[in-house]
Amino acid sequence: MNDTLSLPEVLRSALAGLLDGLPPRQATQAVDRLIANYRGTTPTDAPVLRDRSDVAAYAAYRMPATFEAVRSALGALRAAAPGWTPGTHLDVGGGTGAASWAVSEAWGTQSSTVLDWAEPALALGRELAEASGVPALKATRWQRSRIGAALTVESTDLITVSYVLKELTGADRDTLVDQAARAARGAVVLVEPGTPDGYRRVLAARERLVAAGLRIAAPCPDSGRCPVADDASNWCHFSARVSRSSLHRKVKGGTLAYEDEKFAYVAAVRPEAVDAAAAEARIVRRPQIRKGLVMLELCRGEEDSGRLGLVRENVSKKRHGELYRAARDADWGDAWPPRPDSD
Repeated sequence: MNDTLSLPEVLRSALAGLLDGLPPRQATQAVDRLIANYRGTTPTDAPVLRDRSDVAAYAAYRMPATFEAVRSALGALRAAAPGWTPGTHLDVGGGTGAASWAVSEAWGTQSSTVLDWAEPALALGRELAEASGVPALKATRWQRSRIGAALTVESTDLITVSYVLKELTGADRDTLVDQAARAARGAVVLVEPGTPDGYRRVLAARERLVAAGLRIAAPCPDSGRCPVADDASNWCHFSARVSRSSLHRKVKGGTLAYEDEKFAYVAAVRPEAVDAAAAEARIVRRPQIRKGLVMLELCRGEEDSGRLGLVRENVSKKRHGELYRAARDADWGDAWPPRPDSD
């Protein structure tokens, strides 16, 4: 790894090298087909990624966004449990390994295993990890496994499942979440698209994790019932900024130097193993900044009832001083008020 480059830059460089020799038209056609598949109903008995061209196009199209979404979720977990470091990591349905890159950046974990049933994705993930020059990534194990009810999840410190639940039947989703809850010695992190359906899948998984004895570390301030669970017009999701390389813009047909990846997630910990302190409140919408005023939409625990609730907090320059300055710098998804050790 070039010490002057950040891990996201290393990933973009590795992806650029990946598509060398692949005709742009072929990459664009593969991306269009993959978008159509992922926006439709994908049968779990037919791999979407058929060959190297598909996988290369998919990696260029989705891997940077998946990396940033998982990176954001892991950042919230790290803030809640700053004293915990996973020694082992299992990424279920990890494809080309975006989550393993995020875990490597977060903790430098030396033992990651990626499970997926698409052999071309595993092969390409291995190739990208080798090209990174990062020892932890180069040591990642790539294992072909069918993701479903028959999967047995081995005991490990951290389990990630990102952008996978949509591809499973309802019964298989429940089985996978239950297996992850049983097998995680420390934490489980689930990430799905930031759509109403994606949120509902995360919400269902969240309920099963809590029922299994895990405690919510992020994004929720508490393990209580989600305050928007019964509101069909609302859903809890967040946003991660993704820097686009010229390759990324070409494959996705975009012109901006960035895009915003909307995602929903939950991070749950085994309380007897991980000392985690959830945020007092979480900013659940983009802050609205006016002259001398910042309006925050928060999810916060209600002291009297012990439940979670949505509240609006107005932070003014005149009344709140330092807190107002912090509010102007706050972003969607941040803990509120800022943790003492936050940047």
